[in-house]
Amino acid sequence: MPPRRRSALLARLVVDAPGRPQVILGELRRVILDGAVPPCTVIPLREVAELFGVSHIPVREALKTLIGEGLVTHEPHGGYAVAQLTAAELREMYIVRETLENASLAAAALNADGADRAALIEVNALLEQAIRDDDPAAYHRQSRNFHVALTKPSRMFRLLHMLESAWNVTEPVQSMVHISRGDRVRLHTDHALMMDAFLARDVDRLLLIAERHHRRLETVISTLPTDTGLLAPEDISAAQ
Repeated sequence: MPPRRRSALLARLVVDAPGRPQVILGELRRVILDGAVPPCTVIPLREVAELFGVSHIPVREALKTLIGEGLVTHEPHGGYAVAQLTAAELREMYIVRETLENASLAAAALNADGADRAALIEVNALLEQAIRDDDPAAYHRQSRNFHVALTKPSRMFRLLHMLESAWNVTEPVQSMVHISRGDRVRLHTDHALMMDAFLARDVDRLLLIAERHHRRLETVISTLPTDTGLLAPEDISAAQ
């Protein structure tokens, strides 16, 4: 088991409302998903409770929910920590994301209204700016926003909820931050082609480009370094 990191989480929690359970849950989830707290970061129960001015109970309940979402792990004598995927688990979650996204694309392209189309164009422009600025964190954030803009017009709300959950599981890895600039450029070339097909309501072309994009993503994800602590050794997962 890789060593757990000292908690950088406490400094990033914002306490601007009473420590109600949903407030605690939402803030813990936000900090984990924004990518600033890497996998294996310790989540100290006592300190979080003190910060929110509550007992351990609502914090523990929030952490149980996050365990169910795949964002937190718990060991009986090791406490709570931000979840860490193996490379195989990361690839698996990308397959889940691909399957759910592809199931929504046809309906999204056909149902999109003017506001939906404008939102996609806007986020694509932000992706282009992230490429020009060579800003990996912004690219990672806007890449997710781009895929949300592609799928949201489907109005398939249960499917979209599942897609959001699957995407959240992969967020602590911050995959797009750790790939090369060249890979980001190539992935964004796919984005631009997907946007054009979406705006033209050309479902067949959109699905073809999406398939190519996901194959490229699989290749890129397979190159992520395994010695940074972002991903767990494969044998750890197999033993659990």
